[in-house]
Amino acid sequence: MGSKDITSSGVISLPLPDGTIAPYQLHPPREWRMSASQPRSRIAYAAAHVVADPLGDPTAPSPALDWDATLRFRRHLWAHGLRVADGMDTAQRNAGLDWAATSELASRTAAAARDFGDPADLVVVGAGTDHARDAASLGHVTRAYVEQMEAIRATGAGVVLMGSRELARLARGPEDYQQVYDHVLAQADRPVILHWLGEMFDPQLAGYWGDRDIWAATQSLLAIIRQHAARIDGIKVSLLDASHEVALRTALPRGVRLYTGDDYNYPSLIATGSDALLGIFDAIAPAAAAALRALDEGDRLTYEHVLGPTVPLARKIFQAPTQDYKTGLVFLAWLAGHQDAFAMVRGAQSARSLPHLAEVFRLADYAGLLPNPALAVRRMSALLELHGCEQ
Repeated sequence: MGSKDITSSGVISLPLPDGTIAPYQLHPPREWRMSASQPRSRIAYAAAHVVADPLGDPTAPSPALDWDATLRFRRHLWAHGLRVADGMDTAQRNAGLDWAATSELASRTAAAARDFGDPADLVVVGAGTDHARDAASLGHVTRAYVEQMEAIRATGAGVVLMGSRELARLARGPEDYQQVYDHVLAQADRPVILHWLGEMFDPQLAGYWGDRDIWAATQSLLAIIRQHAARIDGIKVSLLDASHEVALRTALPRGVRLYTGDDYNYPSLIATGSDALLGIFDAIAPAAAAALRALDEGDRLTYEHVLGPTVPLARKIFQAPTQDYKTGLVFLAWLAGHQDAFAMVRGAQSARSLPHLAEVFRLADYAGLLPNPALAVRRMSALLELHGCEQ
C-alpha cells in the first residue's frame, strides 16, 4: 500500500508490543470547541514543552529552540482557556534546558501572553537553582532561588519555586529546607506556587523536604506553608499518589491551593477539589478545556466522558521511566501539526521505543486528539519507514 493510499484511507500498519505489525484504522477526527475563556471552577495550568530547533547543535552549552513554534504552542494552550506553566520539567528543565534559555523563554512567553490578557494571570515560570550547580552552602542556594525569582517577576509572569537539586544535595534535614524557604519566601512580592516533584520524575529530588518518608516530609512541608501562607498561592504535587494528595489538600491552610501534578489520577482529583498544573494537559488541551467547562456547569457525566479516554493515554506517556514522558508529549504535538519536526533538546526524542510511540498514537486517536488524521498518518508512516517498517 502506497503512502498516498494510507493517508486517504486512514489505515496504518503499527508495531505491537510483541514485535508484530498489525493494521490500525483511525477514528474520524473529533471537533473540539475552542474558547479562550478560563474555567471558573478550577485554575488549570498546562506545563508546556519547548520546541527544539532540529538544525541546532545538540552539544551547544545552551539549547537552540524554535522560538516561533514554541510560542505558537503556548498560544494554542491559551486559545483553549488554559494557563501556561513554563520552564518546568516538561520543558526539559534540568534535562538540557538551562537557565539562560529559561530566562529568555520566560520573557518571550510573558510578552506573547499579553495578546490574551495579563501575564500574571496566564503564565507561571519555574524558578530554581540550576545556574548554581556548584553551590556549596545553603546561602548559595537561597541567593540562586531569589535571583531566578526576581528575573521571572520582572517579566510579569508568576513564579513556581521548583524543587532544587542543589538544596536536596546540601540539606541535612527539614530545618535546612525551612531555612532556605524562609529566606526565599520573604523576598516574594506576590504569592508563589511551591513544587513537590517526586523521585519518579527526578531521582535527584528523593527525600525532598528533609525525609524519605512521605508523611514525615509532608509535615515538614506543612510547617513551611503554615508559616508563610500569605505568600503561597499553592503547592504543586507530582507524587502519583492520589490518597496522599487528598490528605495533604485537606490539611492545607485556607486559601492555599493544591495543584495536582498527578498525571495518572487527575480526573478524580480535579473533580474532588484539586486545581491543576499538569504535563498531560500539554497533550490533551482541547479535551481538558472541554471537561473543565463541563465541570463549571456541574455536568460530571460529560466531564468523565471527555477525560476518561485520556487516562490510558496519560498512563502510557508517563509510564516508567517516568522522566521520559516528555518524548510522548512532543511526539503528539508533532502528529497534531503544532510543530514541524519530532526533535527535542539533547535528542530526547529517542528516549522511547517505536512500539511505545505506536501505542501512544493509538490511544491519542481513541481520545480524539489527532485533529488531522491524514497528517498524523503521514508523519507516523514516515517515522516507521525511517525505522525500517515499510507501509
